[in-house]
Amino acid sequence: MNYLVVVAHPDDEVLGAGATIHKLVEEGHNVAVTIMVSQAAARKDLSSTLLEDEKKAFSIVGVEKTYHADFPNIQMNTVPHLELVRFIESCIEDWKAEAIITHHPSDTNNDHVQTSYAAQAACRLFQRRDNLPALKELLYMEVPSSTEWSFDTSANRFSPNYFVEIGKDGVEIKIKALSAYKGVMRPYPHPRSNEALEGLAAYRGVQAGCYYAEAFECAFKRE
Repeated sequence: MNYLVVVAHPDDEVLGAGATIHKLVEEGHNVAVTIMVSQAAARKDLSSTLLEDEKKAFSIVGVEKTYHADFPNIQMNTVPHLELVRFIESCIEDWKAEAIITHHPSDTNNDHVQTSYAAQAACRLFQRRDNLPALKELLYMEVPSSTEWSFDTSANRFSPNYFVEIGKDGVEIKIKALSAYKGVMRPYPHPRSNEALEGLAAYRGVQAGCYYAEAFECAFKRE
């Protein structure tokens, strides 16, 4: 299948689904990544060589196709929703995407939220275009240091119901890819530390009866 991972920022794709992306590619699926905010001026911890770091990370997990937008960082809420939707639709159309992985809509990071809502709206494109394959799957992912900080009790928080077994090798691939992004990783007990990422994968694994897993919330699936 053709998978499209739609994220707000570079590094979100690896944090949320890095090991799953690698596994999908190894299984023969096609995976492309859409990045809505290509620059990270407001994120002082990231390297000035962000695009080079991104290429290294993608080479590790196996992504060959990337779509870049240049929406404002930490200000995506100032962009008309339709503009966000249309850009994602253009990626879906070009990639002939059959499955989409994106942020959870109750994430605490507003860029993540805006990306999620735009991706949800763009998912309907196949109903209006005869030349596109039908959407088979829409998955929400969790981004450590962001998704778990959703304190709004009126919202439906991330509730995983779809688990991808990744094994210890998958955890190591994920950490290696994240390490390509200079300034992203932090010392334990930060959620973006090696220990925390391995611990989360182990916890999600035991929820699904395996050793290590990445967790998603399946919002839509059809055979």
